[in-house]
Amino acid sequence: MKFEDLLTELNGFGRFQTMIICINFIGRFITPCHFLLSNFIAAIPSHHCDISSLDVDGIFGNLSREERLTVSIPKQEDGTLASCHMFSHPQYQLLSNSSSSTDLPVVRCQNGWVYDNSTFSSTLATQWDLVCDNRGLNKAVATIFFVGVMFGAVFFGGMSDRFGRKPMLLVSYVSAMGFAVASAFSSSFIMFAVLRFFTGFTITGIIIITSVLNVEWVDIQHRRLVCVVDSVAWASGTTALSLFGFCVRDWRWLTVAVTSPLLLCTILWWWVPESARWLMVNGKTQKAHYYLHRCAVMNHREEVISSIEFEALSSIITTNTEKRKHSYLDIIRTPKMRRLALLTGTIWFCVATTTYGIGFNISGFGLNLYMTQFVYGAIEIPAKLSLFYLLEKIGRRRTETGALLLAAISLMINIFIPRDQQVGRTVVAVLGKGFSVVAFATIILYSSELYPTVLRQNGLGYNSFLGRLGVALAPLVLLLDSFLSYLPQITLCCVALSGSLVAWQLPETRGRCLPETIEDIEGTEEKLKNHDNHEETQTITTNEK
Repeated sequence: MKFEDLLTELNGFGRFQTMIICINFIGRFITPCHFLLSNFIAAIPSHHCDISSLDVDGIFGNLSREERLTVSIPKQEDGTLASCHMFSHPQYQLLSNSSSSTDLPVVRCQNGWVYDNSTFSSTLATQWDLVCDNRGLNKAVATIFFVGVMFGAVFFGGMSDRFGRKPMLLVSYVSAMGFAVASAFSSSFIMFAVLRFFTGFTITGIIIITSVLNVEWVDIQHRRLVCVVDSVAWASGTTALSLFGFCVRDWRWLTVAVTSPLLLCTILWWWVPESARWLMVNGKTQKAHYYLHRCAVMNHREEVISSIEFEALSSIITTNTEKRKHSYLDIIRTPKMRRLALLTGTIWFCVATTTYGIGFNISGFGLNLYMTQFVYGAIEIPAKLSLFYLLEKIGRRRTETGALLLAAISLMINIFIPRDQQVGRTVVAVLGKGFSVVAFATIILYSSELYPTVLRQNGLGYNSFLGRLGVALAPLVLLLDSFLSYLPQITLCCVALSGSLVAWQLPETRGRCLPETIEDIEGTEEKLKNHDNHEETQTITTNEK
């Protein structure tokens, strides 16, 4: 008997599995809020130099506010006030004629800035004056966070394969909540940047651990449903962020608001089971029997587990290395594992670069920040719901390959659409984003099914690291427009096309048992290929009949 057969007899998608997915849904719902939080807390509102110091001796007299600004701050070509400069002394002649102010002497803001608080009551920019010469520090907030996510993926991937899924999930919940709340009360930007790095470092554990935990507890037929639910949780969090931002306009309390659901996650963690697969692979048969018994009771299949003895249970997953601690080196120690790591790592990098490159570059909605964020999230929901059909009908490999290919085609089409046709460019860009998020959701499930249980978290951590590297590089790709306006589109198109070609080299996993050990990968690849050919032959024969 294989573990999948045992899960099927215990009802591989009963009340027990539903409980796990619902609890993990909350954690996955909140993580995109932190991933995109900088869109709100690092926003830079309209601002101009503070001119209150010029009126120390009452030199403005009875001038109105608009007149004071006119004689103190130069205007830009679009008629708005300059953000970073002011006149060296008031230019009263500007009140009596329409002469240009471009040739008048200006200096940098001398006494800080005045900000428009109509949209945000407080942001990082207004808190520490991260504008003008310090604007780069404000833009670095997202980069600092994602660097933390990169290294956190490696850490939690390795630790959860060594110490188990459940304890490391608790570490991720508690530490992420602590660092995030602490960052909201930072007294300096450096303190905030450090705490934001550790927030990204710890919160990424929620993503990779819950993904694997969900897959390892459901039967073969329901893995695609788990993939869709996880993806919808992410899209729902992206959409909900706009509501959080609209209701809470202060950056400190917005950070606290999007972090608060982690308290509920920590409480519900007590009902999250450890992965029985991981326990059995690591020789902890008695504890695995305990969780399988819980599963049987909740799913009303007590008679199944009561008839299985410990000895029989330990023979379900056999491994010669159950006492050995695996590490990231095992990913590259054997030839077929090296090939798998190279292929999946390349795809994760290409998918992440394409998805976030398109996301950062979508424009033309003509909506405010909150509505734009809402639309971005809402677009993902139908795209990810389509996975429920695609993963079953055409399989993982064709879905991944096709989604990346269509994303590349969308990017290519946008190269030839004139820039003045904003509606057309926006529609094509949105379609491209839809295809790319389908590819992203698919590769998460696909990777979980390709890597063996003893290295599944290590594999997901390694792939997530390369994916976040792609996210960090996506903004740099967009800077290529300073050399050629269409160069970012061309680059992203080539990246997506490369990912599509690499994805076609992976074996199909639809309807297959999850591999448990490295030996399963090294010894069964040829069998999988033969199985694929046999399936295709059977399909052709059936169609002919």
